[in-house]
Amino acid sequence: MRSTWIIFKRELASYFATPIAYVFIVIFLFLSGIFTFYLGNFFSRGQADLLPFFNFHPWLYLFLIPALAMRLWAEERKSGTIELLMTLPVTVTEAVLGKFLATWAFTAIALGLTFPMWITVNYLGNPDNFVILAGYIGSLLMAGAFLSIGSCISALTKNQVIAFVITVVVCLAFILSGFPLVLDFFKGWAPQLIVNTISSFSFLTHFNAISKGVIDLRDLIYFFSLMAFWLFATAILIEMKKAD
Repeated sequence: MRSTWIIFKRELASYFATPIAYVFIVIFLFLSGIFTFYLGNFFSRGQADLLPFFNFHPWLYLFLIPALAMRLWAEERKSGTIELLMTLPVTVTEAVLGKFLATWAFTAIALGLTFPMWITVNYLGNPDNFVILAGYIGSLLMAGAFLSIGSCISALTKNQVIAFVITVVVCLAFILSGFPLVLDFFKGWAPQLIVNTISSFSFLTHFNAISKGVIDLRDLIYFFSLMAFWLFATAILIEMKKAD
């Protein structure tokens, strides 16, 4: 775990050593504000909650998170530093976990900087703060799922653009699997068991439940299992590249 911690600190510091961190945070905060106050009709709804804020997170993450994740391993492979990393006294699992946790922590920092919205909604009314906290937890878990997918795709290619595009497509599939339009299509001919199975793979199904204040163990297991699967796949791919 000491090696994981060292990699974690190195990766997290590298974000703030370049304009990447600041550009990402500014874009994330700007788009969050636009979606919440304008597209989400925050003021005209007349309700003291942050649902308009959280409802757009899957779509924000669909493009912003892959932009973060695409550099995780593609950049290491392109620059050749992955060979140097693998010569250090660190296992592949520790390297994968350290880089993932650093990026996830950076995302948590960006998400945490939206706290003025929480303060604003408390100033304007009497919201259920437990529901808002649950929304933040759900959003962070969903971001972790996006990142784990991006990490795996990034390990597949040296080209960051290709990693970005493929990650967006895969994540979009996970989002749309719970979209009413998709589920209605399957309901017309498929058994309910299949419909429920497709819905169970969706980010929307699990995130929407948590963002409404319902923290179900099954939703937590879903996100952590998804992260574990994709990170395990990342480690396997790195081991394969290492053996080449």
